Amino acid sequence: MNRFSFLTGSVLAGRRHPSVLLPLLLLLLLPLITPNAVCCAPLAADLVEDGQAIDLAQEKYRQLFQELMSDHNFTMAELNSLFAGQTISRRVLELMDKQWEAKPYYEYAPLFLTQENIDTGRRKLIEHRAILDRIERDIGVDREIVVAIWGIETRYGTNQGSFNVLRTLNTLFAAYPRRSDFFRKELVQFLLLCKENGVDPKSVSGSYAGAFGQTQFIPSSFRAYAVSFDGDAKRDVWNSVPDILASIANYLKQFNWTLHGPVYWGLGTELKSGELLAASQKGRKARVAWQAVRDLQAQDIPPSPGNRDLAIVGLELPPGAKHAMRYIAGFPNFQAITEWNHSNRYAMVVAELAESFKQQQ
Repeated sequence: MNRFSFLTGSVLAGRRHPSVLLPLLLLLLLPLITPNAVCCAPLAADLVEDGQAIDLAQEKYRQLFQELMSDHNFTMAELNSLFAGQTISRRVLELMDKQWEAKPYYEYAPLFLTQENIDTGRRKLIEHRAILDRIERDIGVDREIVVAIWGIETRYGTNQGSFNVLRTLNTLFAAYPRRSDFFRKELVQFLLLCKENGVDPKSVSGSYAGAFGQTQFIPSSFRAYAVSFDGDAKRDVWNSVPDILASIANYLKQFNWTLHGPVYWGLGTELKSGELLAASQKGRKARVAWQAVRDLQAQDIPPSPGNRDLAIVGLELPPGAKHAMRYIAGFPNFQAITEWNHSNRYAMVVAELAESFKQQQ
């Protein structure tokens, strides 16, 4: 029983108890009378001032420090040095609620599918051919996809972000309630990777979400997927191109990338089946059997590696177009990209940028 039906039942029962009828009616009608007052919670950025000192005496920081000392061998002196003077970045909170992946595809894709990005990617494929040969041979991920992610994340290393990562992660842990637990874990992971790699935590810059380096790994991803591919033991996603490209490839390989396998298949602007339409509306985790997509929509679709299921993705077309959406079937390789970034729009931009590298100039 939903909230409205439960309260309606209570109001109807109030015929036997007139004294409760008016308050319950007001409770039901209040959202309709003052929608702006109750329907929308304030954004995190509206609740704090930029530069506001973080209260390190609050319980969640006390628990964090206890964990860092007991489980990870930090000393109180180290923690005092790291956390003293940490403040809130209001800009970080503002950007967290305005992420680019929320844009419709017709606005999102042109941010990355630029001629400059395409031309630079083609040059990088030639410049780093030997490294990419090794990556395809030893890791098994297509070179164009690796370079496309590199280009989208940091414009091939030229834009690695200007936010102090330690401040960013503290801001999101302290003042972004919706994902505070997630960023607490990332803060711990960040301090561990800095200790393991001899990096000063206060020196690292990155994105407004705490990602860093030319790969834009979040801390847990760095610790899980970054590799050294240049002959030394250091995993350097800031300056070593072999490490950067191989780390991108290793991430995708861990999510079952198939070398030279299909990434997506166009399904047109209308879906012919309620099953496919429902899958497109359920989000990135919804899957449909490859045979069903073939039988219901696209007889010419190539087989899926391992006969694995497909995602059905709708991509917004611009206003004035004859149809509102175009649809694609996302193969397991497409799904691997959505493990890197959970947006289907992001995965499609990666696929289309990678395709553009192969097109005749």
